[in-house]
Amino acid sequence: MMKNKKKDGKSILTRRGMLKVMGGVAVAAGVGGLGKGWAKKPSPKVIVLGIDGMDPTLLQKYMSEGKMPNARRLVEMGGFSPLTTSIPPQSPVAWANFITGMNPGGHGIFDFIHREPETFTPYLSTSKTSPPSKIISLGEWEIPLSSGEMRLLRKGKAFWNILEENGVSSTVFKVPSNFPPEESKGRTLSGLGTPDILGTYGTFSYFTNDPQKNCQNMGGGKVFPVEVKDNKVVARLVGPRNTFRKDSPKSTVDFTVWVDSHNPVVRIKVQGEEILLKEKEWSDWMVVKFDMVPYLESVSGIFRIYLKEVHPHFKLYVSPININPADPAIPISTPSDYSRKLAQEVGYFYTQGMPEDTKALSNDIFTDNEYIEQAQFVLNERLRLYDYELSRFQEGFFFFYFSSLDLDSHMFWRTIDPSHPLYSSELNRKLGWFIPSLYQKMDEVIGKAMKRMDDNTTLMVMSDHGFVSFRRGFNLNTWLLNNGYAALEDPLSQEETEFFNNVSWSKTRAYGLGINSLYLNLADREIEGIVAPGDESASLVDEIAKRLTGVKDPITGENVITHAYKPGQVYSGPQTKKAPDLILGYNRHYRSSWDTILGKYPRPEFINNDDKWSGDHCMDNIFLPGVFLCSKKFAAWQPALYDLTPSILNKFGIGKPKNMIGKSIWK
Repeated sequence: MMKNKKKDGKSILTRRGMLKVMGGVAVAAGVGGLGKGWAKKPSPKVIVLGIDGMDPTLLQKYMSEGKMPNARRLVEMGGFSPLTTSIPPQSPVAWANFITGMNPGGHGIFDFIHREPETFTPYLSTSKTSPPSKIISLGEWEIPLSSGEMRLLRKGKAFWNILEENGVSSTVFKVPSNFPPEESKGRTLSGLGTPDILGTYGTFSYFTNDPQKNCQNMGGGKVFPVEVKDNKVVARLVGPRNTFRKDSPKSTVDFTVWVDSHNPVVRIKVQGEEILLKEKEWSDWMVVKFDMVPYLESVSGIFRIYLKEVHPHFKLYVSPININPADPAIPISTPSDYSRKLAQEVGYFYTQGMPEDTKALSNDIFTDNEYIEQAQFVLNERLRLYDYELSRFQEGFFFFYFSSLDLDSHMFWRTIDPSHPLYSSELNRKLGWFIPSLYQKMDEVIGKAMKRMDDNTTLMVMSDHGFVSFRRGFNLNTWLLNNGYAALEDPLSQEETEFFNNVSWSKTRAYGLGINSLYLNLADREIEGIVAPGDESASLVDEIAKRLTGVKDPITGENVITHAYKPGQVYSGPQTKKAPDLILGYNRHYRSSWDTILGKYPRPEFINNDDKWSGDHCMDNIFLPGVFLCSKKFAAWQPALYDLTPSILNKFGIGKPKNMIGKSIWK
């Protein structure tokens, strides 16, 4: 097991760890034993259920229809309010607000995607990995002489660490924006932001001899063409890069599939383990080890296989290879053996931060029903973990996170919104039940927590944001290009531009990257910056903000962007200086296009959203409050995410730290 040491607030990996990377006071007043009439006052307990993406409008609808009796009973016991979300209302930003009691100006998470201004290189905003600084070459081997580094980029102390400092025990299960997990005395498991074994948010593999699919690569997955020869398929699983070898080649593991010539059945062998699968059947979790240094070092992962078709075409899906919780290659829990003990008690489980394979559905590798089956695996697995952890919660603080409502609402909003481009009455008839059924599952989760309550327990149910339909996409970079704020080296290759590889920076004053972020090409900040800081940049920001909020969709006549926020208007704290120059709040039903997020310049400024990713929350935060339900009465109406943080501390008699901007919701 690797060691995870701490230095200057950063998580430092050993050589072995770097190898694997690659590929309040709890007890209140009351004194016992002082004579008759004295008794120790029971310690307070707090349970928080984090249900990502629960929408207040749908919640109230399903409560009124009698579909969520436990949630209704909880509201009657304490109260309900919409919960003000973050600016922008993206999950890593919102959950960082909750964790720290600050806004992005304090914790420094502004978007899913940040960039290096010196190179325009994008990176995931919540964590960063750096290779060893000293390496020597010995033949074909690269031997590190120094440690690599993995950093949690979120600033600010997590509130559960404040609880621990005051003697309150804690369990924090899969809260987003906590990878690698912040050092803690409590039990924590990292959530959103945790990569698969390749270091991505999740990359599936698809092996097929279907001529329509075998040459396509896609975001979130890779298609591998194979040949069925003598009723046998030989292929490879791709693992992390082997940084111990020159040029860091990808590690691989061979596997073999024997195909029954008459029946829809195959036999699969991976590293000595053999399984039989029928068509339309899933395997259990399988373990694979990628050798880095023979007989000395390997990286362990887990994956599941789905046999989509045997005849006439061979179609085999392999899930993203997850970090093995029983033998994690990188830190995913505190203490470091917590994930291993969980796997021993409950079995293997998804460790990647976004386990539902939305990309397999968007790219038509999964049908709707196949995706639902995989999504229900995720939910049922999470419910087993929830039952196990809730059953042993006795004191202190308990947080448990559910992802299903968020990711499944992204993919199936088209089944309940008649105005979405992909909606049909037939689709609603067949699949309109799915989202309501997830809310009912969450109601069961609430009911289980209520059974664990006593007079000293406070139960909170919260979501980081709500949901709306995503009907139309806006190509921000195309608009900047068409309006003279950007230029290309070769205008004829406009649609081939990716990651700004065709941009003429000497003529570009602004660019979009990430979902809600716009940056100036600022001198002394960007490597080829041309906009002078001070009056020129301030004037340009004002001009672009005014023009963007005036842009109307030529099809609907609606404004596309309702607010273009300057950082100083909405953020406070030392990280504000690192914020985007404008934070764009899109109108209801609009969002930046997928091309905008990664620095592309397609031809049209507007597109219909024909992706099955049909619901979203990355619009203006005024349209997307989350939910807050509580077993205790509270005074504040529509509190903010960062108000919950000092409110939790207050329940244990702990005062609010000075850097927290939130306020307690209690009377």
